[in-house]
Amino acid sequence: MKNEISTESVADLEKRLRYIAGVIKQNGRKILANYPITSPQFIALQWLIDEGDLTIGELSRKNGLAFSTTTDLVDRMEKNKLVERKRDTNDRRVVRIRVLKKGKTIIEEVITKRQEYLGEVLKSFSLEQTSALNELLTILYEQMKSIHEN
Repeated sequence: MKNEISTESVADLEKRLRYIAGVIKQNGRKILANYPITSPQFIALQWLIDEGDLTIGELSRKNGLAFSTTTDLVDRMEKNKLVERKRDTNDRRVVRIRVLKKGKTIIEEVITKRQEYLGEVLKSFSLEQTSALNELLTILYEQMKSIHEN
């Protein structure tokens, strides 16, 4: 049986999630200020690390950016030795973007600092609260993902 959630509750949840996302993004920008990459480059590098080597087209779809914008983004990352272009081993016409050691190191350091920040915030939570929050956010994410994919 499905719960009937009020419009007001949905509005409250959306607002809280938006504010939380904003705080995380703002904190992330502060952390990124200490690194030689931009926010769009950070997002692109995360996709490449999570998904493996992608083509410009695949990366532009993941990022929600125009093909030309993604090409410029990759050009700058390649110039800064964060990524390299590699021919696909199965189809030489296809060029994939691969993250280099410098790019991986930056992402690992930034993610670690973001996790440290979240850890500080969660210190006032009980283990049960942290576990319940994680479980509910996982369910929310999975539900959003399944709706998005259909």
